[in-house]
Amino acid sequence: MKQGIRQSIIAARQKLTAAERLQFSQAISRRIMQLPAYQQAQTVLGYMSFGAEFASAAWVEQAMQQGKRVLLPRVNSGSRQLELYLVRDLQQDVEPGIWDIPEPLPQRCTRVDDDESIDFILLPGVAFARDGSRLGYGGGFYDKLLARISLPAAAQQPVLAAAAFTLQLRDELPQEATDRKVEWLLTEDEVIHCTAAT
Repeated sequence: MKQGIRQSIIAARQKLTAAERLQFSQAISRRIMQLPAYQQAQTVLGYMSFGAEFASAAWVEQAMQQGKRVLLPRVNSGSRQLELYLVRDLQQDVEPGIWDIPEPLPQRCTRVDDDESIDFILLPGVAFARDGSRLGYGGGFYDKLLARISLPAAAQQPVLAAAAFTLQLRDELPQEATDRKVEWLLTEDEVIHCTAAT
């Protein structure tokens, strides 16, 4: 079932023209910027998009210009975990990595292990529901990362948000007990506060 949802949404997303994706991505970036939880955040964890995803690079650049500490993930293929790096310059500090997704260069970026400093996380995904449910690409990388970051003992939990095109929304999604829901869902059309997020 999950794989069927992934395939249909990825196919629908790829039918968007480059101009539509750009227009939608710009609208989503503006909505993220206006979110109080983002505005108050000092350290944000983002990601570099690939394929027909929400184009995240412009948002990442703006976050840097606003003086936020911007962390980006890099896949450790040995441990199958995401390692986080502080990135200061997208032109110099990032290059295509595993699966051709742009990743931080370890020789240019500082690895950050202080996960508790993260205030705001923008998560990628294939499909989302209004209750905050998220369906990723199936690798479990972000599930492991969130389990590591969002420890119950942490004084401050990071705000979880996701950027998606409206066509990626579903009424409901199959979920596992370990799945974390997002608190905010930002599309080109609306800002959704996912009250069922836990």
